[in-house]
Amino acid sequence: QSSEIVEEDWHNLPLYYDIVFDQDTICEAEFLEQAFDRHSDIVRPKVIEILEPACGSGRLLHALSNMGHNVTGFDISPAMLEFSENRLIESGFEPSLYQMGMERFEICRDFDMAFCLVSTFKYLLDEESARAHLRQVARHLKDGAIYVLGFHLSDYTKQVSQREEWNGVRNGTEVECVIDSEPPDPDARLEHMCCVLNVRDKGKEKTVRTNWKFRTYNPAEVRTLLESVPELSLEACYDFCYDITEPRELESPWEDVIMILKKLPNKKE
Repeated sequence: QSSEIVEEDWHNLPLYYDIVFDQDTICEAEFLEQAFDRHSDIVRPKVIEILEPACGSGRLLHALSNMGHNVTGFDISPAMLEFSENRLIESGFEPSLYQMGMERFEICRDFDMAFCLVSTFKYLLDEESARAHLRQVARHLKDGAIYVLGFHLSDYTKQVSQREEWNGVRNGTEVECVIDSEPPDPDARLEHMCCVLNVRDKGKEKTVRTNWKFRTYNPAEVRTLLESVPELSLEACYDFCYDITEPRELESPWEDVIMILKKLPNKKE
């Protein structure tokens, strides 16, 4: 049995990434439908037109396609886009995928809903980039449409490291994921992240390590950002349990948030 240690961006390894996050896919997809029904001002169409910025491995695009919706996604990673495209094609869907960044994307149509979950938004490392992304999403939404945005919050009073662990198995490939985050810096608004994937694949074991930085947000910083994007209105908040019957308050001391942002009318530029 051979083993190796690899220092690599886990976004270049879409299969392992997909296995790690797949356990919540159906729950997330059903929550997105429920959020549309509860919070969108758009009369429910038979087919919802959905946009996913930073779509990654396409697990949610695939699930929502299986639920009968039209999906469009973009990502900066060629490996992720290829994985997502192949999956959609294998299931008989026609991919609508683009290689673009979160701040300056352009798609020539409007959508009923957009979403970005699992803290991907925090890769935007400054206020200007975060604001540019939100305004671009707003430009791509119909009036009354919603943007479902989810990420982890920071508590600057807790200067301790955090750890999250997941496991996933698919077709004999086993992936253990450990993500460590250093205490957030309230001045720089950054936290250092490290992901270690322990993989057992076809009789081989290897460890893949990825380091990156996230921008940090506490509830007050979220509100300040949203106030600078008047095109979008904060309608409701939930947590990562994806229970549409249990809204939360943004001021509450909790570690994650899913925000429902509604596109207000007459705000397009």
